[in-house]
Amino acid sequence: MKGIEHTPPTEFTVGIVGGGVAGATAALKLAGLGVRTHLFEKNESLVSGPPICHLHAGGNLYREISEKQCIMLLEQSIATLRAYPHSVNYRPTVVAIPQTDPGEPEAILNRLSVLTEHYRQMIAEDEGNQVMGNADDYFTLFSKKDMAMLAEKALPEVPVTAEDWMVPVAKYMPHDAFKYPIVVVQEYGLSVFRLAATAALGLESAPECQIHYQHDVTAIDKTEHGWEILSTAKDGSKHVQAVSFLINAGGYKTGTIDNMLQHSRERWVEYKAAYVAHWTSKAGMWPEVIVHGERGTPQGMGQLTPYPDGFIQLHGMTQNITLFDNGLMKSHQDNAQPELPASLFEKAEGAWEWDEIRERTARAITHFAQWLPAFSDAEMGAKPLGGAQQIPGSDPTLRAADATFEGERYARIELVKASSALQAIDRILAHCQNKGWVALPNNWQNPTLPLTAALTQTDVVEKAKGLAKAREYPEALARPYP
Repeated sequence: MKGIEHTPPTEFTVGIVGGGVAGATAALKLAGLGVRTHLFEKNESLVSGPPICHLHAGGNLYREISEKQCIMLLEQSIATLRAYPHSVNYRPTVVAIPQTDPGEPEAILNRLSVLTEHYRQMIAEDEGNQVMGNADDYFTLFSKKDMAMLAEKALPEVPVTAEDWMVPVAKYMPHDAFKYPIVVVQEYGLSVFRLAATAALGLESAPECQIHYQHDVTAIDKTEHGWEILSTAKDGSKHVQAVSFLINAGGYKTGTIDNMLQHSRERWVEYKAAYVAHWTSKAGMWPEVIVHGERGTPQGMGQLTPYPDGFIQLHGMTQNITLFDNGLMKSHQDNAQPELPASLFEKAEGAWEWDEIRERTARAITHFAQWLPAFSDAEMGAKPLGGAQQIPGSDPTLRAADATFEGERYARIELVKASSALQAIDRILAHCQNKGWVALPNNWQNPTLPLTAALTQTDVVEKAKGLAKAREYPEALARPYP
């Protein structure tokens, strides 16, 4: 084509559309195994989508999902911990059920016992899986009497045990507001900025991967031996890249690639937002705190995620905080891409009005302050961490998903949670190996990523701080906690 730069393939080559956590993880794994990879990202940096903050090592935030999904999330989270160790905030999560909620703790406890046993089995199979401490410490229960005793203790400067982490909760959250026992579980946090930094540091110097930053993929044509990806760069130049295999890692826009290739696909897209508060009077080192509630009602789940310097990320699963009217949309037979309302599409692309930011952040603070009265003096700390996520299939409550295929040379990575990314690319690699297109070493399923294994915490944190600044967020969100 006249005026367009063509780059023919000379070996088995994979093209990835989308540089979010799905595409970046896929590229790290592929290039680390010596597979020639082209990664197309419309933004100027990687992993800039939905507000990743929680590892979901067992799915205990979600009472409605199946035990099978919880086990999948546990397995995937352990792999993510091993792949992205410098992205993890190593603090536990408190899970509490308020008196106003119809649920009972027993339902959570039964599932936690199953997850503990599964974690124990994983450690027996591979001691490298012991990344969340001893299996016997996966969760700890606290009675109302325990809370009263902990409330009398001094705030630990450096929490170590589950009891240490529970001291500020016992001191500042009203004991009569909850059903017992309250649970502390080893579900850690994830920093989206350090995850993005890890991916960038690993890929930008990788000879087997070319990142096409600020390239908008406009068309994809099928060829005899693969695909041609047509893209437009920021400067308006047109490019064509031939690849042998195509991975659609478009995040909430995955359906747009399906539409280009004329594949119908049932899926949902949901826009959600988390809010950043600054709690300058915060006393002690806090764990993450989850207060269960019925999604979409005024008593929806509250989630308080701590960061350094008193910054807090907040979710309130109500229609006027984290959720939005018409925020959950479904595809249809003629369009594989669910269409969000224009106002939410603009938010997903980063366009928020400051009045709405202030209003929704204030609601998020008030929502959590019903269980933590001292939190009422928190203030808005930054713009929201918002984004849309896809949910493949017909069930909008699905939380564990990975890869699907159309024909031999096209795969989608359809993540609902970031921790599913490694399992997705492993499925795609197994497919390519079975077709004889790649030769993989015996240990190729090891979750440690060769391109990032040598990175240091200092390397990752410094890069992450730069990304946070560039995206106009507090540097504290990029630093480790505790």
